[in-house]
Amino acid sequence: MGEFRMPSLGADMEWGKLVQWLVKPGDRIRRGDIVATVETQKGLFDVEIFEEGIMGEPLVQAGQKVPVGTVLAMIHSEGTSGAAGIVTKAPPAVTARIEQQPLEAASMSPVPPAQPSVSAERVACSPSARRLAAELGVNIEEVRGTGPHGAIQRSDVEQAAQERKAARQPAPSAEPAAPAPSETRAAEALQQGMRQAIAAAMSRSNREIPHYYLEMEIDMSRPLRWLEGENLKRPIRERILPAALLLKAVANALRDVPELNGYWLDDRLQIKPELHIGFAVSLRQGGLITPAIHNVDKLSLNELMQAMGDLIERTRAGRLRSSEVTDTTITVTNLGDLGVKTVYGVIYPPQVALVAFGRIMERPWAESGMLGVRRCVSATLAADHRATDGRRGSQFLEALNRHLQSPEKL
Repeated sequence: MGEFRMPSLGADMEWGKLVQWLVKPGDRIRRGDIVATVETQKGLFDVEIFEEGIMGEPLVQAGQKVPVGTVLAMIHSEGTSGAAGIVTKAPPAVTARIEQQPLEAASMSPVPPAQPSVSAERVACSPSARRLAAELGVNIEEVRGTGPHGAIQRSDVEQAAQERKAARQPAPSAEPAAPAPSETRAAEALQQGMRQAIAAAMSRSNREIPHYYLEMEIDMSRPLRWLEGENLKRPIRERILPAALLLKAVANALRDVPELNGYWLDDRLQIKPELHIGFAVSLRQGGLITPAIHNVDKLSLNELMQAMGDLIERTRAGRLRSSEVTDTTITVTNLGDLGVKTVYGVIYPPQVALVAFGRIMERPWAESGMLGVRRCVSATLAADHRATDGRRGSQFLEALNRHLQSPEKL
């Protein structure tokens, strides 16, 4: 028997509101299945389970706000006496994606999403698609599934909703309708909640973490020449951006200085073997989220570019997986596109380091008694003095520079 608890989706999260259960008592659940929707200050998250068994009776009902770590339900092992009394015929298991949804989805709904009917339960449909159908008012029995064995997917529900909307489309009005007051309030609430969460995390960081900062000017002439030559061989859609070189070099340098990749927990440094680099992404409505790109050291530059593009798109669309929010072992931020020369970041606890890059620009460069102009970037390391010291930090920046000077090996 296991316990399903209110998860922690960030160091700044103290509570969560259970918005909806997506499984019923007696359902057979597998590792990775989505079982509930939870609301935090940063939005709505579909939460996955990390155990297998039979879902027990919920201990927390939808609409309740509880602290992180609260037991929400028990997970019974198959064949146990506790599970025997609640087992019902479970529907076919469908692999579902773990997604983050904007907070507006809950705030703007005048009524709770309708529960699927008994007849709808017989339709092969992912929990995410079923919930979307309820939110959009689509009859799941009228949707044609395009998934394996005719299973209904989210795209099928969205297509059905668009067709219904097109059939009912009224004539265009002379003036565009102003945003509903509820929509404006929901957007303001989301932004305010996001800012409060960021402020809480950064206040904790400044209060608890003894930061030290190191900066290095890195000559980017060689890596950029290699990149330009490499991109000439590629279609425009497959070209590599300088940001991918920087991320890959950071991952390789962390292999040389692993003390910067981990957490400070229980008054000690816990080095993480996985390299899940948090990539800071600004949101259009305001705020910042740093989801993780997993195992950056194992990705090729092509794979890293694809991962970056996918991550940025899903972050701004509000479709992040919960593991991408919680797995970050170090954060990288880049403000070079805004013309910033040097960035001094604030470490996100419980991480112990943050790497920041400014704008790549031409600067005077003296070498071997000769003065010239080189394309350079300022790389800044913010590190936790409890975990490392200036010497180890300097070794990291030196390793970062060394890997960037051999771009063909990244």
